[in-house]
Amino acid sequence: MTAALLEVRGLSARYGPTQVLHGIDFVVAEAGITTILGANGAGKTTTLRAVCNMVRNEGEVRLGGTRIDGRPTEAIVRMGVAHVPEGRGTFMNLTVEENLRLGAHSRRDRTEVAVDCERMYFHFPRLKERRRQQAGTLSGGEQQMLAVSRALMLRPRLLLLDEPSFGLAPQIVQYLFEILRAIHESERIGMLLVEQNAALALQLADHAYLLETGRVVMSGTAESIRCDESIRRSYLGY
Repeated sequence: MTAALLEVRGLSARYGPTQVLHGIDFVVAEAGITTILGANGAGKTTTLRAVCNMVRNEGEVRLGGTRIDGRPTEAIVRMGVAHVPEGRGTFMNLTVEENLRLGAHSRRDRTEVAVDCERMYFHFPRLKERRRQQAGTLSGGEQQMLAVSRALMLRPRLLLLDEPSFGLAPQIVQYLFEILRAIHESERIGMLLVEQNAALALQLADHAYLLETGRVVMSGTAESIRCDESIRRSYLGY
């Protein structure tokens, strides 16, 4: 049986008086890719924020067997959880390379940081061409590549990805997901993916959870959900 990298039990979350998550359970296997699917407002983004303790929450969250719920977000990041938020969150006035180095701000191995910058440029050659360019002048696809690369500069154990395809042209989305697959295969980073493009997410992931109004209504292997026509029609819209 594959060991769990992330174990979440009874996770609830709220914004003020409004409860968004209602005691959900899910697991990300060591070096696995889990996707959380659901309609807008189902609680997908809130789930990622709750894992990082960025929103008021209750429940048990374990990373590699160690409880991280209740810890400050900065401490969770130092433990190896990197978050690529919806909307990318790039620092527009900084150059591409400054953004990358900012992603490694908690590291002290300067030589290895430089090596990792080059590794990101290998994965995303367009960023190398624009390394001295301000992030705000990049295309949407390039900004998403930069956001992913900046998160990877942490050398995370777990990468949280919030709607990486949002607002991107189909060919850019396909390219980005191919790179994510290659990075996963070469570096064995666990990934928790929130994504509106269910078909694409199920191609990348090995396990899937379906959220509906803050509750898990279905889970299983990505293949089993992808091949179930009734699930696809009723819940996934393709």
